[in-house]
Amino acid sequence: MFSRLSRPRAVAVCALPVVALLATAAFAPLPFSLTQPGLTADVLGENKGDPVITISGAPTRDTSGELRMTTIEATSPDTDVRLGDLVDAWFRTDKAVMPRDSVYPSGRSTREIEQYNTEQMKESQDAATEAALNYLDLTDKNIKVTLKLADVGGPSAGLLFSLGIIDKLNDDDLTGGRTIAGTGTIDPAGQVGAVGGVSLKTQAAKRDGATVFLVPKAECSDAKAELPKGLRLIPVTTLKGAVSSLEALESGKGSVPSC
Repeated sequence: MFSRLSRPRAVAVCALPVVALLATAAFAPLPFSLTQPGLTADVLGENKGDPVITISGAPTRDTSGELRMTTIEATSPDTDVRLGDLVDAWFRTDKAVMPRDSVYPSGRSTREIEQYNTEQMKESQDAATEAALNYLDLTDKNIKVTLKLADVGGPSAGLLFSLGIIDKLNDDDLTGGRTIAGTGTIDPAGQVGAVGGVSLKTQAAKRDGATVFLVPKAECSDAKAELPKGLRLIPVTTLKGAVSSLEALESGKGSVPSC
């Protein structure tokens, strides 16, 4: 036999599981990371007192302007992110919410993740060096390139590393004295790949004085989402295309693509 509940009591009984669920969601850790604009570094200059790019075995030239690689900062993989944090970030343009698995490899400890990011950076540097020397037809020369950038991991600085090497070895000035920023992976053949977080990286670039931002073409729409005023986007798919765009921008001759 079932007794009939009054309507207010029935509503209260039904609401209890919902309230419990919301309370759990509010205080339970969630599988997300909070991200924000990170540091930028001029690959043509120094980082923490050391040259980012050192070249031996070939003459280099003094460069003008800056080529700034960009980063995002994310909460550490062992940080608990809760519902209130997500709500706060949702309404801000200088923060973003990303699935933790898209920021950090799943199933790894913090130490393993740090090692993984370091390995990715080393692979990216090797690919960037090979791509730049391939572009300049210098692969058969006895040229040694050393890349050093402290406290940064991952592969997204590849394009800027390659451009920096080319700018130091080539006769043509790529920056024209401008502060140019960008992001993108690169492979030894000079293909530029997407990286993620570009809407935050454009903010970091503008904050640090950039007027031009090189973005993987596939991420143009993301880059335009929160584009700071006065920052020009140039889409790229290859290292050769990036160099051509910068040369056209510097000389004022030829077309410069836009998103």
